[in-house]
Amino acid sequence: MSSAAPTQNVSNVSHAHALPSYLKADDLGPWGIYLQQVDRVTPYLGSLARWVETLKRPKRALIVDVPIELDNGTIAHYEGYRVQHNLSRGPGKGGVRFHQDVTLSEVMALSAWMSVKNAAVNVPYGGAKGGIRVDPRTLSHGELERLTRRYTSEINIIIGPNKDIPAPDVNTNAQVMAWMMDTYSMNSGSTATGVVTGKPISLGGSLGRHEATGRGVFVVGSEAARNLGMDVKGARVAVQGFGNVGAVAAKLFHEAGAKVVAVQDHRTTLFNPAGLDVPAMMEYASHSGTIDGFQAEVLKGDQFWDVECDILIPAALEGQITAENAPRITAKLVIEGANGPTTPQADDILRERNILVCPDVIANAGGVTVSYFEWVQDFSSFFWTEEEINDRLVRIMQEAFRAIWQVAQDNKVTLRTAAFIVACTRILQAREMRGLYP
Repeated sequence: MSSAAPTQNVSNVSHAHALPSYLKADDLGPWGIYLQQVDRVTPYLGSLARWVETLKRPKRALIVDVPIELDNGTIAHYEGYRVQHNLSRGPGKGGVRFHQDVTLSEVMALSAWMSVKNAAVNVPYGGAKGGIRVDPRTLSHGELERLTRRYTSEINIIIGPNKDIPAPDVNTNAQVMAWMMDTYSMNSGSTATGVVTGKPISLGGSLGRHEATGRGVFVVGSEAARNLGMDVKGARVAVQGFGNVGAVAAKLFHEAGAKVVAVQDHRTTLFNPAGLDVPAMMEYASHSGTIDGFQAEVLKGDQFWDVECDILIPAALEGQITAENAPRITAKLVIEGANGPTTPQADDILRERNILVCPDVIANAGGVTVSYFEWVQDFSSFFWTEEEINDRLVRIMQEAFRAIWQVAQDNKVTLRTAAFIVACTRILQAREMRGLYP
């Protein structure tokens, strides 16, 4: 995919006039990071740059009150969000998170990054995201169900199989998706399995979805390593986060002959220069909920960033690679399994140190890709084997990465900037072809 040469200096691009009135210029949070990323690619958009303001504001931002009756009889109110950033390429697609620190700015940014991610892998979706400001650990099973169903009813006016399709995210899972699907179906009068993805298999979920994000990390990482002349077999890998994404990625790299020398989760950091026994560690974590106590050398948490490795996979939370620890990283390749794990300042440091970063918008897009497969299977009522799903996933991820790699080489930019160039070009081409109505 070709892109236009830069037509203006990035420093001349301003987003101050693009702020929605409900955001403060001095407190943009994650949305501010997203705006910086768009500003950085605007000079590469050629004539499409006239549409760039479309990317700098959400199409629709819904804030809802979510009241529920608690088990003790009191009424509690929670604040919920559903943001649709851009729908030019298709219905909205993005997860729903339950977390006490969720903000509108965060959900806006996450919805925008979903627009970019979906366009980067060329699945026919726009970007959306949702959330509720709640600590789900404080709720009983019944309270969680009532919260989910009330939230679904409140956002019912903007979601649907052809409008906006939620999915699991932080602190939500297949059970939550089942409640959302059932609530929407009861309100609409017919079963609508395609209204959410990440559902249980028994309700139209897809095989391969559980491992999809981690598998995508492995596929993109393997492609990047090959382009660097690095052999995955024997490569030293360090993984931060041993949940669904990090554990699967670690397992696949282990099976490919890499040595997973360090793993960090929310409780501990384990190290073995000869390589950790990843299958045994996964079995241990499946019972204990943590790798803490698994037989290996224990490091202090901050020592994780000093581990000698060839490939680093941040697969935990956002903002983990910072200006403070980026100079200590020894890896030649960073594969972002988490969303936003690298701050903009750290990104610049890694670039200056010639460390290749595979950005989240492509590296962890395996999940939304298989969510797309689930959606397609639900519409056709014809379901594929896990082998078929994995083969399709590998093909889409490889094609997406290769297109982004070529744009990066042609324009001498980072893979993150290249991914944004590819994605923003696709989004704005769709917007221009559709035009404005009325």
